Amino acid sequence: MSELAIVDLHLSLGESQIACGLSLNIESGEVVSVLGPSGCGKSTLLKVLTGEVHAQSGEVLFRGRKVTQDDAVFALMPQRDALMPWRSILDNAILGLEVNGVARKAARSSVLPTMREFGLEGFEHHYPEQISGGMRQRAALLRTIAVERPIILLDEPLGALDALTRIQMQRWFERRWMEKSWTAILITHDVREAVTLSDRVYVLSRRPTKVIHEIKIALPRPRTDKPVSVQASEYETEILDILVSERGNLP
Repeated sequence: MSELAIVDLHLSLGESQIACGLSLNIESGEVVSVLGPSGCGKSTLLKVLTGEVHAQSGEVLFRGRKVTQDDAVFALMPQRDALMPWRSILDNAILGLEVNGVARKAARSSVLPTMREFGLEGFEHHYPEQISGGMRQRAALLRTIAVERPIILLDEPLGALDALTRIQMQRWFERRWMEKSWTAILITHDVREAVTLSDRVYVLSRRPTKVIHEIKIALPRPRTDKPVSVQASEYETEILDILVSERGNLP
């Protein structure tokens, strides 16, 4: 049984048809990337999972059971870190817990021991403007992880970072994932990032979107501390060829 199954999803917003028979599966402990042409509905898919958008038909199953709005299954990390500038890094990290009704003192006690693991020890009482972009993203991920949901949704979390910081964050994420075995869906436009971080990659079509290709990334880990291999380059080329064929140009 899959950890998560999206089955035959059909979605329209107004007169625009977004998804037509979209189906995919995620196994426990997998990082699965979703790529597709710009505007095909990748971020909208995450909104369906979090309940922000409702599909006309189809099912979302968590461990074989239909997900309802009352189920605490998903934790979303958005494209921007969305840290509140008036809150310290620690108090930003506990925001999700507070929203879920945990008292601030208890939330701080829960999150504080993990600050070192996320490279934030010593910066607990700094404010977002006082730390680097990479540290802000780690704080945002800590805020997402802290609510302890089974599945993490990552919506282009590294897209706003410069190239060097992005590579450093990819290395950091892979190390943490190898330790924690998070189950995650990663939305990205970066083909190399998808190949580097993922166990499997789903490539979506143009709207109305559906899965047109599924690729298992059979590369040994760790990957981020090594030069790009010939096999990794072949995966990248395969995915780019699919995207170019579908869109007519690069994603």
